[in-house]
Amino acid sequence: MSEHQPSIRPYILVFLALMVLTAATVLVAKFDLGAANDIVALVIAVTKATLVVLFFMHVKYSTRLTKLTVIGSVLWLAFLIGVTMMDYASRRMSDEVRGAPYEAPGRGSAGQLGDVGGPTDPVSSPAAADGE
Repeated sequence: MSEHQPSIRPYILVFLALMVLTAATVLVAKFDLGAANDIVALVIAVTKATLVVLFFMHVKYSTRLTKLTVIGSVLWLAFLIGVTMMDYASRRMSDEVRGAPYEAPGRGSAGQLGDVGGPTDPVSSPAAADGE
């Protein structure tokens, strides 16, 4: 079985496309598009990743088994991200069902792990001010 040996032209074109998409990423980041910021950034990132996988990783010229493996990997990643997002989205609902007050992520009550500036913080404690 002979391997496909593409010319250098597709690599240069893909490189130029990646540079244009990188410039587009920087340009879009300077504008406030509201909720569309994340969507536009993800579309550009997925396009760049697809170009890299297809051309620089030679998946475009690979066997069907390699293409199937790449597609399966992407679907598995999408499934894992989807399950994580469903869990994250249901956190507030489960707190309401249990009757617990809702706390936004990263905003624990005083003394919890990750609390900065609380009574256990060495910077703000009176002992730290005395040099102990």
